[in-house]
Amino acid sequence: MRHLHRALAPLALGLLAVFSLPAQAGKTLDSIKQKGQLACGVSTGVIGFSAADSQGQWHGLDADFCRALATAVLGDPNKVRWVPLGSQQRFTALQSGEVDVLARNTTWSLSRDAGQGMLFAGINYYDGQGFLVPKKLKITSAKQLKNAEICVQSGTTTEKNLADYFRAQNIKVKPVVFDKFEPSLKAFFSGRCQAYTTDASALAFIRSKEAPNPDDYVVLPEIISKEPLGPAVRRGDEDWFGVVRWVLNALVEAEELGITQARVDSLKTSPDPAIQRFLGAGDDLGKPLGLDKDWAARVIKTTGNYGEIFTRNLGADSPLKLPRGLNALWNKGGLMYAPPLR
Repeated sequence: MRHLHRALAPLALGLLAVFSLPAQAGKTLDSIKQKGQLACGVSTGVIGFSAADSQGQWHGLDADFCRALATAVLGDPNKVRWVPLGSQQRFTALQSGEVDVLARNTTWSLSRDAGQGMLFAGINYYDGQGFLVPKKLKITSAKQLKNAEICVQSGTTTEKNLADYFRAQNIKVKPVVFDKFEPSLKAFFSGRCQAYTTDASALAFIRSKEAPNPDDYVVLPEIISKEPLGPAVRRGDEDWFGVVRWVLNALVEAEELGITQARVDSLKTSPDPAIQRFLGAGDDLGKPLGLDKDWAARVIKTTGNYGEIFTRNLGADSPLKLPRGLNALWNKGGLMYAPPLR
């Protein structure tokens, strides 16, 4: 047994050395730095999440996350190459390396996380699927949609949830499936379908901004699914995954610590150790990620914290005016919770 211990000792020391090494930047991070640009996969136009305006400027919760990521890695929120992707294209684009990160109001599910070569870095919006119907039909519940034709986009969890929900209710409906968002809306508003189904956040926008007359339509009360939306990366590069995950966590942690876009500089003299660490005045939280010491402070100074991003894109300062709801901080009645940056 003594001989076995002696034989294993070099192996044990070797393993200890490996696990003691500091984290190194992964190949994706190196590539982004070499190119000087972050390739971000976004939607083809979902207001509140990622949509281009008439000047070609991208806005939304996901768009701002891409800016935050570019700021952390490249020091500039404008060094983003926007890659608009349809629901059918998005996973292939990520898997093939066409994009470095997918931030496209995409639901985190087991089959996607474990079966499509991708890793979700976290959740940036808790959503759920609902239904929009014309008021003139006098429908007050999804359970009244028997034999209804329902417009839905293909290649989404929405399509599967629709089938599952009505099968469980033993109600027959007729899905009318479209490859793209715009044709599905056009069909619904032209009367091709009696209902339209997608995430509740999108229904709020559709009703208020796309409907010919918003008062002619109503969102039904049922929420039939959990839709945790968040950014994803390819499997196989844990270092890049760590960067994406911690940039997302930093946005949430900053809100909890009271670090806002306007207060970043003034808080650098705060006596709070957590704020000191976050702003780069304490421990170096950039080195393990392959980033500089000031990355988190730079991100908040550029994009604001999670609450500020939510307010301008989805909340009170946006056309949608959605309540925080589940997307409030954990200590304010919501689910938003970040591991500590320390």
